[in-house]
Amino acid sequence: MCGICGVVSLEGPLDPAVRHAVPAMTHALRHRGPDGQGVKDFPQAVLGHRRLAIIDRAGGSQPLANEDGTVWITFNGEVYNHHDLRRTLIGRGHQFRTVSDTEAILHAYEEYGAACVDRLEGMFAFAIYDTRRHELFIARDRLGKKPLFYAVFNGVLHFGSEIKALRPSPLWDDATDLSALEGYLSLGYFLAPGTIYRHVRKLEPGHWMRLRNGQIEVRQYWDVEEFDSDRRTEAAVSQALETTLRAVTQERLESEVPLGAFLSGGIDSGLVVAFMSEGAADPVVTTSVGFGDLAHNELDRAQLTAARLGTRHYAEVVQPDLHSVLDTVVSAFDEPFADSSAIPTYYVSEMARRHVTVALSGDGGDEAFGGYSFRYVPHALEQRVRGYLPTAMRPWVSKMGGRWPRSTRVPRALRWGNLLENVATEPEAAYYADLCFLKPAGARLLQGRAPDRDPRQSPVYEAVTAPYRRCRSRSVLQRAQYADLKIYLANDVLVKVDRMSMVHGLEVRCPLLDRRIVEFAFRVPTETKMPRLRPKYLLRQLAYRRLPAEVTSAPKHGFTAPVGKWIGGDSADAFRSDVFGPQSFVSTALDAGVVRRLFDEHVSGRAEHSYALWAIWALERWSRVTRTEPVRTGA
Repeated sequence: MCGICGVVSLEGPLDPAVRHAVPAMTHALRHRGPDGQGVKDFPQAVLGHRRLAIIDRAGGSQPLANEDGTVWITFNGEVYNHHDLRRTLIGRGHQFRTVSDTEAILHAYEEYGAACVDRLEGMFAFAIYDTRRHELFIARDRLGKKPLFYAVFNGVLHFGSEIKALRPSPLWDDATDLSALEGYLSLGYFLAPGTIYRHVRKLEPGHWMRLRNGQIEVRQYWDVEEFDSDRRTEAAVSQALETTLRAVTQERLESEVPLGAFLSGGIDSGLVVAFMSEGAADPVVTTSVGFGDLAHNELDRAQLTAARLGTRHYAEVVQPDLHSVLDTVVSAFDEPFADSSAIPTYYVSEMARRHVTVALSGDGGDEAFGGYSFRYVPHALEQRVRGYLPTAMRPWVSKMGGRWPRSTRVPRALRWGNLLENVATEPEAAYYADLCFLKPAGARLLQGRAPDRDPRQSPVYEAVTAPYRRCRSRSVLQRAQYADLKIYLANDVLVKVDRMSMVHGLEVRCPLLDRRIVEFAFRVPTETKMPRLRPKYLLRQLAYRRLPAEVTSAPKHGFTAPVGKWIGGDSADAFRSDVFGPQSFVSTALDAGVVRRLFDEHVSGRAEHSYALWAIWALERWSRVTRTEPVRTGA
């Protein structure tokens, strides 16, 4: 795993000041690649690379050139089919100087042009510069495991694995765009392709970008195209899934450095470790962390799986020193990010890096195989009820939902407000409302606006629900899972895993997010994938034969942190000082009176506002970290 960056003039020679900033841009990514730095200059461009050496440690330094030095690449990621691709390209006359997967991408681009991405199986973000044509080709993997940001400042295209790689440029423009602030408060992230910075964009998963003749072209090259077509028996589907999952897991075991796995108390990571263990000469190294609060601790179940599979297991109960890690975590994202599970992900990555350089994870099972039962099951039931609800009654039902008591003191079984509102609206609007950690009314109230409960009024509503609406499945569950793949997974889960692992120089590989597994999952109809609305049914069938019964029968347990207790307890003074202090950014962006009321209610125990307060604090800390971080302009 590595960090990449570069600059290319849209026309004419490159500004010398920008050229001289590229070493500093590259150095800003040193955490992603602690094993070396490379910079390559051209008249109109400069490429930068930070290397975390995994494959061909001796010969895989970058930027890397083709045989005659006319085409160069800087690459972040792993291509798992590079051996097969290499044989094909050698058969077509290409000559290789290294055994790295990087060189296979470079020659594939020479052979196939932009279509090279269709032949790559793996996770990647790379930039290829053709010196003869003055063309830059950038691509990102299908599901978005590896990040890529870009911006055009004063006629110069800048790109980098993280936003912080763009900041050392003398052309950097830090103008912010808070038009999507409601979306951030509701979802916990700024939705791609946008960022909090007005001029910085994210290249979306499954897209490539080309700079040619001074013009930038962005195009999608992959999507899930087939739904509900696999009509085989459950036994045949299960066998095919087992075969495919075994194969993609084994593909991810190539490494010249120590390799292991994250092991939670769930079935996804347990299955990955089970398939890693098959035929392994030595026990697989596994790592787990938990907090002292039992509600945020799965260590016992992880230990059961480790014992069952015979792994060399390292487990640790962490007592986070939030004050020492908060700014490190916030800085890693470069823009506000409100998923508090970043904290345990930071700690498990830190722990894993003590033992391995590469770790496999179970990410992806929930989105592809229906694991979020707390959202998916109600969503399916609401659709059934919606079919019996006369259109004329929907406004009345919606009004009832808006007036229903929502206090956490109301028994969970009687919290019907959201359900009534969801039944009275379109399924895509219900999906959006359920995806929001903070409902639209709450987000608008924080901004000093009227608390309209209609999710369709959100500025990010159309973008979030677009994949739900374009999914060609008739099943609302398939549509919700497909939308989660495009929205929640790509903008939250994978961002969190990438930044928290790479801040420690740890590479994470995700077998369940191999595109063959994902495409397979969506070909399987809901009645086979989730019979009788049983979450993750197919994966659970595989797990029954491999994992302890205590693991396979346990309900889903999120990888969470006790932020509510932190904000209401030991960290209350720090929150108060940051958010209500004289230099507070939040006081200018949000309604300070509403923020104070939420904080007072939370601290006193009258209400539970963990997520909203964490999102507010993350926004404030981002502003402070950004203001205080030095911007390097030299090497």
